[in-house]
This record gives sequence, C-alpha cells and structure tokens, in this order.
Amino acid sequence: MKKVKVISGQDVPQSHLPFSPALQVDGWLFVSGQASVDASGNIVTDTFEGEMRRSFENARKILKAAGTDFKQVVQVRNYVSKKEDLAEFNRIYRDYFEAPFPARTTLIGCLSDILKFEVDLVAYVDE
Repeated sequence: MKKVKVISGQDVPQSHLPFSPALQVDGWLFVSGQASVDASGNIVTDTFEGEMRRSFENARKILKAAGTDFKQVVQVRNYVSKKEDLAEFNRIYRDYFEAPFPARTTLIGCLSDILKFEVDLVAYVDE
C-alpha cells in the first residue's frame, strides 16, 4: 500500500463520526463529504446558499491544510437535497470552479431532512 497521510490542522473541521477529513495517498487527496458544520462538527442549519458556501469553505480549509486549492480539484461529487435548488447550486458552484471545470456528479434527494447540501472532492497535490 502507498503511504497514506491524514490531513489535519487547526482550521480543519472535525467530526463526531468515524472518518478522516481527508486522506492523501501519493499525489492524490480524497476529501470526505463536507457539510454545513462548525469547527467542532456541529451541523449549522441555514439557507441553501449558506449551507453550500459553508460546505465549500470547509473543503477549502482542508485543501489548504494539504497545500492545495480548488484549482487542483479533478472531481467533485455534490449532494443536493431538493431539485428546486439546482439553479442556485449551479450559480454558486461557479464561484469556486472555473473552466476547465472538474469532473462532476450531482445527486439529488439523497440527504436527510437535516442537510440541504454536501460535497466531497478529489484533488491532485504536488508532492
């Protein structure tokens, strides 16, 4: 098995659940699903936009701790609670990514009633 490094740091959001915020394997960074949570992992309910931005800002903190940023993201998986939020999702998404856009999957209606949005990422990290 390749060398596996757990990404952690003061700004990296924590979780009460049994998973690492992100794992780096060689030059690849796998970021676990990030939702609208505070630094301690407590869910912060908000508007769709507020939850989506908080989720992406949590992902940004993890990317930064790994020494990279959104420009190095190659795959994004998005989880949107309601199809009515898709237009807003696509508008906000452009604030974080630009062409050439990463590969993307968007799943709708798969979250509990607690969350409106969640995201996970794969990025390339120069070693």
